[in-house]
Order: sequence, then C-alpha cells, then structure tokens
Amino acid sequence: MLLVSIFTGWLLSASFPPIGRWYLAPLAISLWIWILQKGKRSIINTFVVAFTFNAFLLHWSSTYVGNIPWLILCLGESLLFLPLAWARKKRIVYFPAIFLLLEQIRSIFPFEGFAWGRLAFGQADAPYREVVAMGGVSLLTSVVTCIGITLFFVKRQFKIAAIYGSVVVLLILSVAALPSIQSIGNFKSLLVQGNVPQLGLDFNSRAKAVFNMHVKETLRAVEEKEDYNVIIWPENSVDVDPFRNADVRSSLSAINEETGKPIIIGAVLGADKRIENTSLLWGKGAVSTYIKQHLTPFGEYIPLRSIARYFSPFVDDVQDFSPGTSDIVHNVDNALLGPIICYELIDDSYINRISRQSNLLVVQTNNATFGTSAQSAQQLSISRIRAIENHRDLVSVSTTGISAVIDSQGNIVQSTTSNQPDHLFADSTLYSDQTLANKLGNWAFWLTLVGLGIVGFIARRIYD
Repeated sequence: MLLVSIFTGWLLSASFPPIGRWYLAPLAISLWIWILQKGKRSIINTFVVAFTFNAFLLHWSSTYVGNIPWLILCLGESLLFLPLAWARKKRIVYFPAIFLLLEQIRSIFPFEGFAWGRLAFGQADAPYREVVAMGGVSLLTSVVTCIGITLFFVKRQFKIAAIYGSVVVLLILSVAALPSIQSIGNFKSLLVQGNVPQLGLDFNSRAKAVFNMHVKETLRAVEEKEDYNVIIWPENSVDVDPFRNADVRSSLSAINEETGKPIIIGAVLGADKRIENTSLLWGKGAVSTYIKQHLTPFGEYIPLRSIARYFSPFVDDVQDFSPGTSDIVHNVDNALLGPIICYELIDDSYINRISRQSNLLVVQTNNATFGTSAQSAQQLSISRIRAIENHRDLVSVSTTGISAVIDSQGNIVQSTTSNQPDHLFADSTLYSDQTLANKLGNWAFWLTLVGLGIVGFIARRIYD
C-alpha cells in the first residue's frame, strides 16, 4: 500500500505542469479513495499521498535555497491533508466535501495560506474547465473530486456513482446557461521580457543591468513599428528606485517621449527603511502606483524570523517588504488594467476585487529565483484559470520565465521561450461585465461546500 500511495501522489502532481495531463487528477482521486477504503493505516497512507504530491509539485522551491525549506514546506502542507483519513468506510462519500474544506484552509492558513496546489489550477486544459466561471476555483476542484469518486463507485455502488456523476453532468451543462459577456473594445500592449544577467537568488545584485536589459529589448521591439497602447515590463524590472535614481528616471522618460506611450513597470521603491513591491504606470513621471498587498512569505517577508534562520542561511538576506493597502488600476486610453504581482495570483479575494474594477488583467512576475524549473509553467496554468474564472483577457509578463497572452477562455494566444530576452505584441479584448463566480466571490466556496455536504448526506443514506 505504501508504493500505491507514493504512486497516487505522483499521479496527482502529474496533472500539473511540467507533465500537465489534467485527466490524471480525477484518476488519482479515485485511487486515493481506494487506498482509504482498502488500507488499514489511513493516516499514514494519506500523509504519504499528500507528501509525495507536494514534493513533486513544489520541487521548484528548492532550486536555490536547498532541500530543507522545500521539505519543511511539503511537510507543513501535507499535515493539513490528514483529516481526509477520517473519510473511509461509509464516510468516504464525504471525501469531496472534506477535500474542498481542507483545500480552502490551506489557502488561508498559515501566513495567509499557500494555495499553489489547488486541484483546479492543474485543469487549464480540461474540457469542463469553464465551470470555474460559474463557481470559482472551489467548484472546479469539486468537479475533479466528484469525477474521482464517481469512477471509484461505478462498479461498486452504482447508485452513489450515479449521484455524483449526475452532479458533474448538471454542472457542466449549466455552463451553457451562463449569460454571455460582451466585449467593449480592444486594447494593444507591448510585453517586454528583458531577462536577467544570471539566474538565482542574487539575480538582482546587478539591478541596473536588469533595467538596462529591459530598455534594450524595448528599443528593439519599438523598431518593428507595431501599434500598441502601452508598454508592460515585469516585476523587478526596475529595482533601482526611479524616484531616487536620475539615470533610471531619465531613461524611462526618454522611452515615453520616443514612443509616446506610457510604461507599466515592476519597481521596488524604498524610502525611510520602507520598501515596496509596486506596479507603476509611468508617463510623464509616475501616473498611478499599485503597491503589492499579498506579500510572499519567506520571500518578501520572513515570518518567525528567529526560528527560520536555523533552517536557511538566506533568511537574513531578506529585508521585509511593506504591504500596500489599496486596490489601484492603471487607466490607459479605453482600458482599466488590473495589476497582479506574482504571488497575488493565488489570492482569491484580491483577484475577485481587481477583476471587478478592471477590463484587462496584467500579471507582472519574476521567475529568476526558480531557475529553469516548472514554477513558471505552473504559474501560467493558474493565470489561464483566472482568465476563465473572471472572463478577462490576461497578459502575463516575466523577467525570465514564460510571458504570454491569454484570452478569456484560457487559451494561450502567444508565448515566449523561457530565459530568453523577447517581446510580444498583444491584441486583447476588453470585457466589463462580471461572471457568476466573480459576483459570488467568497460565497462560491460556501455554496459549493454546502452542496457537497448535502450530496454526501444523500449518498450516505443509500450506502449499502
């Protein structure tokens, strides 16, 4: 059973990039349910499945900081799967509800949660992915677990399989009844992936070099004489504060004057020992500034610093950033551009709010600290799900990873090669209305959880 548990964890991780076979997720869930029903050591087997899943999925987190932080992350995440061990024998019918509840807990706890491994984020190519526009990430995850439990019961208890299978079919068919969202225009942008001198934790030790590489790639793109409304640079493309460095400020203004277009930059601003990770719209000077609100724990600030330094020599190299407190959109011509800075992509509340206020989503990210790992591809999969969930075209621009243009159906229209300087001209459609998932907000989770609980109760009543 130990080997089966390890295989199940790997199978579940393989539904995410770099393997990225969406159909392996419901198969893995079905096998996980079988393990709970057949195995006697449900707690141990559950932990093994969860740890294996997290270890493969999150291996990118060990790229430059070593194995200890990676293993601690996997251990912490896996412990939060353990209540699934209760769902065995006739209680197995509650597996989808318990799984969803635990996934939500991991999304908010500890340190504001770590939602990277939610099942929905590996379903960007699934034929039923559009249910996310109806009930958000929670509903898409639940469809996966319901398919899994249906597969398990189809030859054992057909009535139970029919109940969960009917739920899946009903949800998929209900997507067709969603009101269509009309476009309100088009918007063109130039995405610049300037690259960095060297991958690793110290990629930005030569911050001016990173800035110059983005200037160079921008000027190369401008020579192509394409039409666009705005230039977009990634997170950390300007880590030399333009308000404190005259050369940087002058270069940005020169690009604005030459092109006649504003630039959205990813800038680190610092004053009076306060540093902020920002998305800044630069025209004739700063026009609007969004300060990242959901900071990355152990990346942009160190929780429990006195304890954390025992596990990593890099802890004291991190200066705590200060979070922002306000949602800001960048207004360019007919577009309201909603900035999402890297880690904020997994924050349901922020994505929900910024999508309501904008008609085009802009993800600015930096993947240099994860080398050539699968992190960038996994992040792109999350971006695709967010685009469908909110029916928004989305542009994602990275310093080194995969930059891409994504439409409101989650399709990748254009993309770059990882770790190469490049640029994309994006022609995006603007949308203003909200999806049902966006209107429901956090209620989507509670409604889905209650629904799964009711379905589980009905299934339990007819369990032979």
